Amino acid sequence: MDTIERSIERLLESYEREGGVNHASGPNLPSREAVVRALADVQTLVFPGFREDEGIDDTNIGYVAGELAHRAAKVLVREATRSLEYKYRVNGANGCPAACHIEARDLISDFFEALPAIRAAVMEDVDAAFRGDPAAKTVEEVILAYPGLEAVVVHRIAYFFWEAGLPLIPRMMSEQVHSKTGIDIHPAAAIGKRFFIDHGTGVVIGETAIIGDDVKLYQGVTLGALSVRKGESEKKRHPTIEDGVTIYSGATILGGKTVVGTGSVIGGNVWLTSSVPAYSRVYLPEGDHFARVELQFLDKGACI
Repeated sequence: MDTIERSIERLLESYEREGGVNHASGPNLPSREAVVRALADVQTLVFPGFREDEGIDDTNIGYVAGELAHRAAKVLVREATRSLEYKYRVNGANGCPAACHIEARDLISDFFEALPAIRAAVMEDVDAAFRGDPAAKTVEEVILAYPGLEAVVVHRIAYFFWEAGLPLIPRMMSEQVHSKTGIDIHPAAAIGKRFFIDHGTGVVIGETAIIGDDVKLYQGVTLGALSVRKGESEKKRHPTIEDGVTIYSGATILGGKTVVGTGSVIGGNVWLTSSVPAYSRVYLPEGDHFARVELQFLDKGACI
């Protein structure tokens, strides 16, 4: 026991010397566990009846939705208040708990106002997954069992908070679903309608990526940066993927100036660092290490 006591003393000394402590008695950070619980409630509001142990029906859906919304809102206001207090401290501004609480309350109210629109966008993602995967037998299967959809749902929630300027919490949400699905989407990435990630494991979408409508990604796709220098953090570092693009497994597309044109198909394991025009097909010929680009000149909506 003496050894343990000495170890505790050294730990306490390291807390004072090196920091990294979230003091409950002082300015503290949002709780990861609380944010995850609130996120689960919001996901249930997006898909009522799909996450509860007991089902819902027409007689209790209003009560269940109301209880979930109020419970999630209470937690989110508290954690958003802490997050805003942190933001003020980092920026050297004189925020205070009362002002931050009011700002957080308004922000969470805005979020619940936006939730029906977020849900409508998610239902389009569900439809894209169902139509885009021959293995999907029903829409319900997509909602219950597709990790790519779960990652997109959480992204659309986290993206709202990122755009609203709330620090920490959007990243906490994205990392929570990253740990569950293996899909890493930065909450700042701008993603259009009817987005589908098939299989999903190992997909990485960087902070400044822009993705258009009706885009489909397979597992192992990276939309990354050519440079990871800290001094370039404010620049666009990740690619733009225009409408109707399909990117197959293992493809890596890098660079803020890289644009994949509308309707293009990027083959598996392609390494791409320059733009390709609309309706291109980029692939690795068998036995070759260099990607080949073919211009298809297809009508919009045509398939390759």
